[in-house]
Amino acid sequence: MTRDFISPHWGSRCPNMYRDMCAVLLFILLLLQVTQAASVQEIQTSQENIAKINSAAEMMQCSAVIDILFLMDGSYSIGKGTFERAKHYAVKLCEALNIASNKVRVGLIQFGSIPRLEFSLDSFSTKQELKKHLKKISYRGGGTQTGLALKYVLKKGFPGGRNSSSVPRVAILLSDGRSQGSVVQAAAQLKRTGVVLFAVGLRYPKWEELHTLASEPVESHVFLADHFHDAVNGLSTSLSMLSFCSATPAGCQAESFPCERKTLETVKELQGNFMCWKGSRGYGPYTSLCPFYRYSKVYRRHQTVCHRTVCSDPCDSQPCLNGGTCVSQGLELYHCVCPPGYGSDPHCAPALSLDCSIDLLFLLEGSAALTLEGFLRLKSFLKRFLQTVIGSDTPSKVGLAVFGGETRVEAQVGRFKGNTRNLLKAVDALQPPGGLTLTGQALRHVTRHGFVSEPVFADVSDDLPRVVVLLAATPAADDVVEASKYARDREIFLIGVGPERLKAELNNITGNPQRTLTYSLPDRLVGKIPELKAKICSVDTQGCLGHAADLVFALDASVGVGRENFATLQDFVRSISVQFDVNRDVAQVALVAYNRRATTVFGLDAHESGSAILKAVGEASYMGGGVSTGAALLHIYSKLLTVANGARPGVNKAVVVVTDGSGGDDAVVPAQKIRNSGVSVFVVGIGDMQRDKLLMIAGSEEYMISVPSYEDLKYFEDVLVQMVCSEVRKPVNLCKPNPCMHDGICTLSGASFRCQCHGYEGPHCERRSGKNSSRGDVPKPAGLRKKSRQRKSHQDLLRPYRLHFRRRAA
Repeated sequence: MTRDFISPHWGSRCPNMYRDMCAVLLFILLLLQVTQAASVQEIQTSQENIAKINSAAEMMQCSAVIDILFLMDGSYSIGKGTFERAKHYAVKLCEALNIASNKVRVGLIQFGSIPRLEFSLDSFSTKQELKKHLKKISYRGGGTQTGLALKYVLKKGFPGGRNSSSVPRVAILLSDGRSQGSVVQAAAQLKRTGVVLFAVGLRYPKWEELHTLASEPVESHVFLADHFHDAVNGLSTSLSMLSFCSATPAGCQAESFPCERKTLETVKELQGNFMCWKGSRGYGPYTSLCPFYRYSKVYRRHQTVCHRTVCSDPCDSQPCLNGGTCVSQGLELYHCVCPPGYGSDPHCAPALSLDCSIDLLFLLEGSAALTLEGFLRLKSFLKRFLQTVIGSDTPSKVGLAVFGGETRVEAQVGRFKGNTRNLLKAVDALQPPGGLTLTGQALRHVTRHGFVSEPVFADVSDDLPRVVVLLAATPAADDVVEASKYARDREIFLIGVGPERLKAELNNITGNPQRTLTYSLPDRLVGKIPELKAKICSVDTQGCLGHAADLVFALDASVGVGRENFATLQDFVRSISVQFDVNRDVAQVALVAYNRRATTVFGLDAHESGSAILKAVGEASYMGGGVSTGAALLHIYSKLLTVANGARPGVNKAVVVVTDGSGGDDAVVPAQKIRNSGVSVFVVGIGDMQRDKLLMIAGSEEYMISVPSYEDLKYFEDVLVQMVCSEVRKPVNLCKPNPCMHDGICTLSGASFRCQCHGYEGPHCERRSGKNSSRGDVPKPAGLRKKSRQRKSHQDLLRPYRLHFRRRAA
């Protein structure tokens, strides 16, 4: 029974003879509700910080002359289970201490109704002995007389400790902070004697009391035992900061960072007074007004500062280039998960030779807002880049331009083809034009005048991809959004290079974060040469024009996506489809929209042109309701990826699922079924998605894209196209997926395939075989045909009886 089912009049409706029982039951139910709603607290910070805290806690060692006394709460309010966890924390802390008679000494007092010395500080001289005895301590129970325990220490001192004033004394209180009696005065007296007091919360601690007991600053002396890595790290860090010992491992340091204390607490709210049964006097009951309370759970948060020791992570230096993801393997080792196209290098770095065929124009800022030193730095980087990647055999052609208040094309693209020395001299001769930073105007100017296509033959032009690399260091003084759109609409690929403060502006210019390159400090710009080279050459492989593919999009149209966001998904499909050569002989595109059920918007063989696809995408309807990605994948497998529905043998196939991550519980097996048939499955997950679940659907990191929001989806179009293209360019298995219909068996035969049909005929077993086709039935199995031949007529069955009667008559 929950709180919602308990009425304030519940007791008054009990029959007279059962009212005592009802009252007791009601009290127990309310008590259970309060117990279940007990508070719990945690400290929240970034996952990166948590990993570093845990890693450092495993290595920290306090080795100094210091006396540490545990005051462990063993009262009934703690309970045996929590008492065992408190012992576990004490053991973990001792692992970070160099236990010896001339180093760290440890003693322990357990308190409940009265304090009891479990062992003094001079009892054990080795860590193994101390931990062994700690684990054997028995839970005693009793009241929570924390004040008596503190007074015991005031009176007895640190039993077995060193009396020298030069030896620091530390008391570690492990309690739920729910003391019986006053504790503040005793704690203050103890701290005045020079004892440093730490308060470690157990179970559901009363933090207000623990804060008043602990030494200052409170955030460095109050911890939660359940988070023992954080508590061990924090306590060891505080000891190091107090110069009691040096527990900081080599390569690590104490840091302060903002964190949040989140507490789930129970709030008691008076709902009113109601008539209730109070008991009986003499022979009759009587009623009275009783208060009725409702208990609700609320989160209370407050910001604080955590002081912890963290160790440098090998991934902090960002060793993986070109968008590679660094995965730590301890304090020194790591490996890079590289994006498609960069997996051959351990750091995802491509070869530095500019071996792609493009028309490349460098647009260099030289405005008055940029200092002369800044302009010379950009020139130096450009010169270093060209010296590194440009050779005499480089197929690309390079041009130069500068801008400020005006834009000057100093060298048209291709002017120094094959002459690297003259190209570098032209860079040295570049002069800043000064004036405002008119970046938008510069983009329009180089779009019109920076590229001149020279005829190769009389009627053939050299139509290579055109790339503008913008090297800027100050914000634009004019509009860049429309100007960059003007350039991109004319098939100019824009790459932006600048400091991190310009990242948002450069993203607006390039239209794709994958084509934006930023640096934190000017001296780190030179280290970006490999990354810039990779971004430049990536445009040479844009789109899948000329490559055969059967591509199926599955769009989540459930209520989790929403009507407005579903329109964004439609635009995403349009942008992807235009990068494929849509016709019967090259690329085919299909679209499925789904919620709990899947609907084919159009099949693979429905449209023969890209313009028809763009129009047909708009016919997809927002569906709302729940969602089942598994149902959509089964629908695609059985209804679209078949020869009967337009799928072509000998053509690589891919399925792209675009979803917010919900409804994927049933999709893992259907996705594997599709992959087993030779079809690639890509997953584009948007927003706060369930990454692990979507990764199981994709099957690998190489087939998954994580997009922060629907607004950012447009920035990942080129990434998806590149991933799909790398798949459709792979060798084709003609028998995957199976081109044979009606359970026909596909066998490879040289450069072709053959279908072994059963009851059907045709290249794909598409029609019923021979004489049975007119009747519309299938040839019967041999066993059934044999039985039909042995079947006897009615006359045959009667023949033996006729012979018998004839003989009797004779």
